[in-house]
Amino acid sequence: MADANAAVAVVTVSLVVLGLLSGLSLSWALLPVAVVVLIFVLASGLKGRDELAHLNVCVLVLGDVGRSPRMQYHALSLSRHGYNVTLIGFLGSKPHQDILEDGRIDILPISELKGLTVGPKIVRYASKVIFQTVQLFYVLMRIEDQGYILMQNPPGLPAIAVTWMASRFRGSQFIIDWHNYGYTIMALTHGQNHFIVKLAKWYERLFGCFSDHNLCVTNAMREDLRKNWNIDPDVTKEYMELTACTERNTQTGAVTRSAGRPALLISSTSWTEDEDFSILLQALEEYEKFVEAGHKLPSLVCVITGKGPQKEYYKKLIDSKELQHIKICTPWLEAEDYPVLLGSADLGVCLHKSSSGLDLPMKVVDMFGCCLPVCAIHFQCLHELVKHEENGLIFKDSKELSEQLKLLFSDFPSDQGKLGIFRKNLRESGQQRWDENWDQNVLPLIKEHCD
Repeated sequence: MADANAAVAVVTVSLVVLGLLSGLSLSWALLPVAVVVLIFVLASGLKGRDELAHLNVCVLVLGDVGRSPRMQYHALSLSRHGYNVTLIGFLGSKPHQDILEDGRIDILPISELKGLTVGPKIVRYASKVIFQTVQLFYVLMRIEDQGYILMQNPPGLPAIAVTWMASRFRGSQFIIDWHNYGYTIMALTHGQNHFIVKLAKWYERLFGCFSDHNLCVTNAMREDLRKNWNIDPDVTKEYMELTACTERNTQTGAVTRSAGRPALLISSTSWTEDEDFSILLQALEEYEKFVEAGHKLPSLVCVITGKGPQKEYYKKLIDSKELQHIKICTPWLEAEDYPVLLGSADLGVCLHKSSSGLDLPMKVVDMFGCCLPVCAIHFQCLHELVKHEENGLIFKDSKELSEQLKLLFSDFPSDQGKLGIFRKNLRESGQQRWDENWDQNVLPLIKEHCD
């Protein structure tokens, strides 16, 4: 309880200071005090701890559950090992069908609160943080006892502090799954030296150290957390099951690729600032020039999947292009359809440039899980996943990407060229699937506190 009281003091003071610095009036800035009172009221009303609480796990993402595949995988893996899972997040997109049909997984939706709609931007942002704090505290304090709370970061403001405090009151183990750093994503919009970015970095570094256990997806992030944050996480990579579909013989069930078809190029995105899709569009225009110059290259169908704030901007840009040998479409796919498309594609393209340089693009993980070779834009730790000239190619700009597309599709549709070699290497690599990696790294961490 001493830890919990310390948590209350730190979080309360931090939120009050944030409110005052954001320009809120004293009455609004003191709202966190009301939150603290609410917590104590809720805590005093809790029943005695459930003896079977260690079999319950809360999986939390302060974002769209349907667009958080890694957290859905965590929920399914926990269920597979007999744990009851409460999956908390926004219900913007449909979760995977396996999640919806799993009797051990309960989805508890929370609202995507926006905060005040008038006033200075920083005041509106501060009010959003406060409203989300109240909501998340209330939800975490009212659900049944949980042995563990596994939270995705980012987004971590206010989720890290709120979840840590609730876990101290509830006697739960608090686990953070580090996908990236939230402050580096904010810096893409505001710049590294902006006050709100510096405040977010301080917050993330302070409260991130209070977790009981940590997970991340790259060795580079693990080393950075160790060196600069005094956090020692386990590294867990993720892989989806192999799925492939182009043409299916309804009598024999055989699946084959269509003759004379165009090459299928796929990319996926959240349409945010950390992915510059003008690079791909410029490369496709160069590819069009190669075809018109007489190079023996197939036509392309380029599918870019995803939702996000910059989608309409890029759709207008795409519509303005006059490409004769390339068709571009931007659909949104359900979770069950996406791996089928990956399995049918010839090449994946990744334009994710990590804001921290320490995470890995989930889209490449999914592509490799379907044995789909990729061309990926270079950043610091990409080599941990993409092996240049082994399972794909790494490029630095649109010109380099266009040359790679010309090279890879010069032998299309033969499987004897580089694309075929990359796909063969992926099949033979023996990389761990999600279930194997999860059982090796995450399950022992949880079972350790159940015995």
